[in-house]
Amino acid sequence: MNKNLYVVLMAGGVGTRFWPYSRNSQPKQFLDVLGTGKTLLQSSYERFIPLCPKENIYIVTSDEHANITHEQIPDLDRGQILTEPMRKNTAPCIAYAAHKISKLNSDAVMVVSPSDHLILNEADFQQTIEKCYEMAKDHDKLITLGIRPTRPETGYGYIQYIEGKNALKKVKTFTEKPELALAKTFIESGEFVWNAGIFVWAVKAIHSSFQKYLPEMAEVFEEAATRFDTPEEKKALQTAYAQTKSISIDYGIMEKADNVHVWLSNFAWSDLGSWNSLHDNSVKDSDNNAISANSLIYETRNSVVKGPKDKLIVVQGLNGYLVGAFDNVFIVCEKDKEELFRTFVNDLKSRSNGNDYL
Repeated sequence: MNKNLYVVLMAGGVGTRFWPYSRNSQPKQFLDVLGTGKTLLQSSYERFIPLCPKENIYIVTSDEHANITHEQIPDLDRGQILTEPMRKNTAPCIAYAAHKISKLNSDAVMVVSPSDHLILNEADFQQTIEKCYEMAKDHDKLITLGIRPTRPETGYGYIQYIEGKNALKKVKTFTEKPELALAKTFIESGEFVWNAGIFVWAVKAIHSSFQKYLPEMAEVFEEAATRFDTPEEKKALQTAYAQTKSISIDYGIMEKADNVHVWLSNFAWSDLGSWNSLHDNSVKDSDNNAISANSLIYETRNSVVKGPKDKLIVVQGLNGYLVGAFDNVFIVCEKDKEELFRTFVNDLKSRSNGNDYL
């Protein structure tokens, strides 16, 4: 067990593409999406237990989700649940966590991971993290995990790398969610991997990168950090977040830095970012339906049917649909039209009673 390894689980997202199952009060990371008996957050936390002491694991979430985070991960001290005063994407989140950790251990190596992804072959994943730790601990390297693609997926980001002698490759380019034709070209070239959004770096390396590529944010958080772990922390954090822009770590640092490397990983991974990806990763019947409901299904294939056990859902004649009953929302739509879910949510926000359904 590595005392210099620290883990930051990002749990501040709202899971819009998973609406109406994912709600403001209980986003995707707090749900048992795959019916395993554990939420995605709980599974993510347990994945890192063999690698470092429990006290080295931090969860960054919003103020409103601090209590549900503690309920689901009661092993954590309240001080290990870092709450953001507002959502400003991943760069401020990581800056906050990096300063908290470096105050404890200036030799720390951080793993930063989403809390709502599916990872199979967990032993392979843990070995990958250990190898990346060795590469990061004494070097000025920003390491991201790349997944060998199995299909021309348009919902993921891609990393192009420069061929080298081992699994750690120098990054050449990043591409966000390409069109299908371009994704096919990436796959055929053999030079691209999916971007898993999981990072490994020494705290010294990420501090240096913030200073170089996001200097204003670095200055704001360096000032705030002088009051971390004091009664003034919450106020200092509110001031810092109010002064900083909303930007992802990818855009802010990873796409600009010249010391970025990708580790070519072999574990099975999905970001479970849409109903289509849930379908792909679920147990399916002989007609390729993923069913988690009290239901009667007729002449239906390639669909997701999900709902509570106290309601009967009858489905006939559908192909490639989501049929779901979630609290006060019933939904029937094509499951692969993930862009529509943002439209549904935005349209509800414009209604006087829309928040009742979000």
